[in-house]
Amino acid sequence: MAYEGGSLDANLAAAAGYDPHLVQELRLAFLESAARQIDLLARARCDGNWHVAAMRLKGLAASFHAEALMALADEAIETAPGDPAVLRRLRKLLEELSLNS
Repeated sequence: MAYEGGSLDANLAAAAGYDPHLVQELRLAFLESAARQIDLLARARCDGNWHVAAMRLKGLAASFHAEALMALADEAIETAPGDPAVLRRLRKLLEELSLNS
């Protein structure tokens, strides 16, 4: 999976009017929201809760054109609740994005 932090940063900057302080606030809000949805995925025990969290994660990713995150959210939509491989890749991607904030 390719790192997409530069693309995310560019989209955040465009959304924030290139204001560095606002870009940082948006990045933090994006990461917190993604982490919350990944946590909900990890705790989902039924198809409905899993699907809702995956769709919310996909929507968040789409809002900022985070392609790799959208792809993983799509994968989660197609898998069974609690799929450890998908959760592991989602957490790894979130960690990579967080390290570069």
